[in-house]
Amino acid sequence: MAPRIPPGRLKELGPINWVAWKALSFASGTPDAHLFSTLGRTGRLFRGWLHFSGMLMPFGRLSRFDAETVILRVAFLRGCDYEFDHHTRLGRRAGITDEVRARIVAGPSDPGLTGKQRAMLTAVDELVTAKDLSDETWLLLSTFFDDRRLIEFCLLVTQYDGLATTIGTLRLERDFDGGGESFS
Repeated sequence: MAPRIPPGRLKELGPINWVAWKALSFASGTPDAHLFSTLGRTGRLFRGWLHFSGMLMPFGRLSRFDAETVILRVAFLRGCDYEFDHHTRLGRRAGITDEVRARIVAGPSDPGLTGKQRAMLTAVDELVTAKDLSDETWLLLSTFFDDRRLIEFCLLVTQYDGLATTIGTLRLERDFDGGGESFS
């Protein structure tokens, strides 16, 4: 499916966003990170979004392993191949092996998950599907995270849920040859 808005280049991005796109593409290991070359067309909004996103991941208070666990589950639930590709690669750097990723995909009932992972995946599932957490799930999650991290957890899930919506709506093309998984 063709993108609804083509990725921008210098003319559409402007010099600041063009430099950001090039740097982020390099860091992602791709010549064109379509997410950044498309969202970069929004000017200052792109830079504000980058700051917000960066404060959640990679500069958030949740461990990188936990953040990547959350993001991979959101990407799987939303069928967002683009997010799943990128965060499979980033997750590997954070210690998420193929075996752990398979457990994340299997979901909270997978017997190989730790209690913390089960609580996180249950919370992600509820937030993505119901847009809320049950009192039971909140209580369970709060045994692993303090108040600040609980807020950040909610923001991280909803950020990547919204990003999956944007990626799907704009019909962004994948940057890699799939990473071995496809949900669409």
